Amino acid sequence: MPLFDYSFLGKIIPKQKHKKSYRKAKQTYLNRIRLAMSFFYFGMGFCFASWASRIPDIKSFLDLSEGELGTILFALPIGQLTAMPFSGKIVTRFGSRKVLLFALPFYAFCLTNIGLAEETWQLALGLYLFGVCGNFSNISINTQGVYTEQIFRKPIMGSFHGSWSLAGFFGALVGLVMMAFELSPYQHFIIVFGVVGLIIFINYRFLIKVKAVQQAIDIAKPKFRMPDKSLIWLGVIGFCCLASEGIMFDWSGVYFKDVVKAPGSLVILGYTSFMITMASGRFLSDILVKKYGAQKILLVSGITISLGLYTAVAFPFLIPSTIAFMMVGFGVSNVIPIVYSTTGRITTLPTSEALTIVTGISFLGFLMGPPIIGHIAELTSLRYSFAFIGVFGVFISVLAYYLKIFR
Repeated sequence: MPLFDYSFLGKIIPKQKHKKSYRKAKQTYLNRIRLAMSFFYFGMGFCFASWASRIPDIKSFLDLSEGELGTILFALPIGQLTAMPFSGKIVTRFGSRKVLLFALPFYAFCLTNIGLAEETWQLALGLYLFGVCGNFSNISINTQGVYTEQIFRKPIMGSFHGSWSLAGFFGALVGLVMMAFELSPYQHFIIVFGVVGLIIFINYRFLIKVKAVQQAIDIAKPKFRMPDKSLIWLGVIGFCCLASEGIMFDWSGVYFKDVVKAPGSLVILGYTSFMITMASGRFLSDILVKKYGAQKILLVSGITISLGLYTAVAFPFLIPSTIAFMMVGFGVSNVIPIVYSTTGRITTLPTSEALTIVTGISFLGFLMGPPIIGHIAELTSLRYSFAFIGVFGVFISVLAYYLKIFR
């Protein structure tokens, strides 16, 4: 008997009402499904961006030093890592649709709890729960994204991740507005919770039923087995990409301030240029993959990441570094959508469990990349640490060239 009984989920979540199979559905209905998925990705990105936009306020309110804040921030990835061993199995058992309709509201609700933190342990607990719900949301939403791509029979995963990136801009803009009106983080996050709730209410009917697009996995297969090696290598590609992406999020501003010596407000130019090309690249990713194929795009993406980082290292001046960070943004924009889409085509495991393996390995890059940069920079310099991460782009290209799954 399982430790927890989740059977009540099927009674609470409203059942989707449509009588036709997805293959016979009108294109307008399929387009509505795609739009709904884009809104769900946007909602998840909006939550994360809203939290990131208020970190300085929360740091000041709790009177945290940089070291104390850095330590507490580890609670979020620890929460995600805690959920990884069983999130995929739960999504497989109850369906990504049901789990997403629970995980995303709780993800937004945990955000409001972060706004209530008055002690450091409360912030750490809030971030831990935010990470747990974030992992369930991540696995279920990407499983839904894979299924939606399957019924369209063409690459569309990039546009979904583009919606997540677009939410990053929108969330940062809303954060500035909230601070201008002197609203507290809790008041800000309550508004975000309401927006996400509205997104779910309007779009939940158009989520994909898993059984409609995925054949049943043979239950006679052994329960414990080694995962497909392709999943491990896909995870390594994701690791290299997210390590490069992570240093852009955490260290681009520091690089422009300390190395490029950018004046005043131009310190944010590196991060902004990176985000613009990353979001734009993700909306173009589907078109590029359809025209040139996933392997060629990954080859070019890896080379672009490396060239961008090494250009910033070789020419640490305002204009060359800005162009270099734009190159890195465009390079990383295509990798994760391709990796997740390719994962969905592997049939040795249910999609949600396969995604758990790949995202688990990939996420380690996002977690470990920024600290590695800090330690290398402390021993040598920030330029040398960026040069070290530049090797990861080469790894992406090499793996894309040799892996049979991309041929």
